[in-house]
Amino acid sequence: MKHLAAYLLLTLGGNASPSAEDVKAVLSSVGIEAEDERLEKLISELSGKDVNELIAAGSEKLASVPSGGAGGAAPAGGAAAGGAAAAEAVEEKEEEKEESDEDMGFGLFD
Repeated sequence: MKHLAAYLLLTLGGNASPSAEDVKAVLSSVGIEAEDERLEKLISELSGKDVNELIAAGSEKLASVPSGGAGGAAPAGGAAAGGAAAAEAVEEKEEEKEESDEDMGFGLFD
C-alpha cells in the first residue's frame, strides 16, 4: 500500500510514469524502506497505464458492489421462528448500549 501511495503522489505531482527509483526516493524521504519485490510488481502492473483511467475503472466496479442493508437480513430470519423473541433481544442490546454510554461519562450532559 505504501508503494502505491508513493506512486500516486508522484503521478499527482506531474510524473506520468514514475520509476522504481522515484518511488524509493519518496519512501526514503519519510524513513520507509521500499520492498524491492513488491515495488517491481507494482511498476510492472502500472507500466504504460493511465492512473486516472485505472481509478475510474475501479470506481465503476465498486459502484456495482452491494453495500449496506445486510443488517436487516438477520432479524428477518428470526421473525419466522419467533419474531417477538428477536425483537426483545434487540431491545436488550439497545439498553446495554445506553448503560455503557453513561459509564463513560456521556451522561453528564443530561
